[in-house]
Amino acid sequence: MKLYHLGSVPWADSQLLYHALPRIGREGLNLLSPASPYVCIGYFQDVEQEVDLEYCRAHNIPVFRREVGGGAVYLDGEQLFYQLVIHKDNPLVPKDKAAFYRKFLQAPIAAYRALGIPAEYKPVNDIIANGRKISGNGVAEIGDYIVFVGNLIVDFDYETMVRVLKVPDEKFRDKVYKTLYDNLSTIRRELGTAPPREELWDLLAEKFTEILGPLEVETAVDAQWRAEADRLAGRMLTDEWLYRRGRPQIGREVTIRSGVQVWQKAYKAPGGLIRAVAEIREGVIADISLSGDFFFFPAERLADLERALVGVRVEEVENVVARFYAEHGVESPGVVPADFAAVLSG
Repeated sequence: MKLYHLGSVPWADSQLLYHALPRIGREGLNLLSPASPYVCIGYFQDVEQEVDLEYCRAHNIPVFRREVGGGAVYLDGEQLFYQLVIHKDNPLVPKDKAAFYRKFLQAPIAAYRALGIPAEYKPVNDIIANGRKISGNGVAEIGDYIVFVGNLIVDFDYETMVRVLKVPDEKFRDKVYKTLYDNLSTIRRELGTAPPREELWDLLAEKFTEILGPLEVETAVDAQWRAEADRLAGRMLTDEWLYRRGRPQIGREVTIRSGVQVWQKAYKAPGGLIRAVAEIREGVIADISLSGDFFFFPAERLADLERALVGVRVEEVENVVARFYAEHGVESPGVVPADFAAVLSG
């Protein structure tokens, strides 16, 4: 396997390159950081609900939808990304996603510990230090490959992060800021300083090598890889891709007529926030859209689950989802069928 030590890259490349690698049938570990800031939303999120798009446009902050679940985040050069692309049949790959996280998160955990930061694994996909999150991570499936992405957080712009999020009012924004600051840490906060970048890159490479075995180092993007990244840019940098799950925002529950309601509800499961926009007719789901910052494998099955729920009575949702999981081999770390029932009954 190759280690692609790419350093600072254009912001779009910091996403497109790992999306392109499995599409050309190649394993690899990318180490890179974006040269300029942007906002990145999770695969299942509704951008219009999660991001203050007007603010982002006014401040020239691009917004990108990745093919990895999880939540919206503000990214910049103060975060050092690791992006592992590995074939599902690689003997190093555990058989379930929870075990995958536990195994491969040991590399950044070891890197943090080598710096003197007491990092620990916190299920489903976080690394914490002194009770605060210090790394965000996600896993996706692209074709026959598993993509694992995460970061070492050298420093963090808390103010911009809370500004790019869509919130109901400034009081709520202040609360988000305080909660974020109290619960998200950085290398600089933990150590009082930040080591040189090359030292951090070398630490990451060393710790991943201990798990993956010897890695051949490359420092450039070859022509085949570049061509596939450029092809993806033609799709993933469009409004059509960014807004593809968008729906008009509505009230929490609107009665159209007796027996017909439109609901917008949310439920926080251990594995992430689930949102549901549903039309309910006489207690039966007539239409439903699911979004949120959870992880769901295979990702394309979420649309199938939405279709499977049409015609189902609300009280039968858990049973239907459980059958769907069993029939299609669905995995959603930290989210169980009962959670989808809870979002509709909450």
